[in-house]
Amino acid sequence: MTTPDPDGLLAEQLLRLTRRVHRIQKRHLQQRVLGITPAQSRLLRTLAEYDAPPRMADLAGRLEVVPRAVTTLVDGLEAHGKVRRVPDPTNRRVIRIELTDDGYATLRELHGARRSAAEEILAPLTDVERRVLGALLDSLVDGGGGEGQC
Repeated sequence: MTTPDPDGLLAEQLLRLTRRVHRIQKRHLQQRVLGITPAQSRLLRTLAEYDAPPRMADLAGRLEVVPRAVTTLVDGLEAHGKVRRVPDPTNRRVIRIELTDDGYATLRELHGARRSAAEEILAPLTDVERRVLGALLDSLVDGGGGEGQC
């Protein structure tokens, strides 16, 4: 007879929750008919975190993806008028990516979709439970200060 693996069960629950969160967020995005993928929405949110338009390499590093993946995402967003490529004012060889007015409007819609999805996901929890969950998730995200520790 095998003994239950509580850590394995927790890991499975976290994976199931992650999949549920992605499904619900995707549905809320589709309901708003923004015409962008979850990966593109992540790029828009990341782009908005910068004080000045970043280079593609900066975005790739922040998103933890290969530069080619950022190029594909930017191509799609640029085709829909959400971002534009602009030359760096100090180095003409460098291209930076900036949000357009339509990109900012889409970002506002994205925030609304994420807020709606979060409300749906967190609906079963009380305010106290939400605060406790937030603290627990912070601990897990921070991982005790170092990634890859054994």
